[in-house]
Amino acid sequence: MEPLNNTNEESNLVVKHHEPIKQPLKPTSAFIGASWFALLIGTVAYCIGLWNADMMLNEKGYYFTLLLFGLFSVISVQKSVRDKAEGLPVTEMYYGLSWFAIIASIVLMTIGLWNADLLLSEKGFYAMSFTLSLFAAIAVQKNTRDAKLFDLEDK
Repeated sequence: MEPLNNTNEESNLVVKHHEPIKQPLKPTSAFIGASWFALLIGTVAYCIGLWNADMMLNEKGYYFTLLLFGLFSVISVQKSVRDKAEGLPVTEMYYGLSWFAIIASIVLMTIGLWNADLLLSEKGFYAMSFTLSLFAAIAVQKNTRDAKLFDLEDK
């Protein structure tokens, strides 16, 4: 005889007797940790590279500002996209400006590296650590939002 199956109407999951119900959207600790680790590695490596770079202080400031601008813009877009998906009001102007900010930061980074007097390997290092940092910031924002959502449901 087969074990009894219970159907959870809220999630439409079939759950076998004595098995815990898994939350399909809750981020795992491993993914949260990996996201934070990637963000830390990307931003710290980028900053160490700038610190050790043989460039003028104003160039270092330009690249550091681009990193901060890029991180802010991807977090802003992720939040706006998520808000829209959840039915929260987001003005089209803010949504459009957020996307413009991401594109602007990437274009400015590309132009800056293209014209920089750096070795090709250094240009690749800055491009990859910048990209890693942006992607990791999106993942960290998503995980933070998801974890907060599940914390609110548990209360």
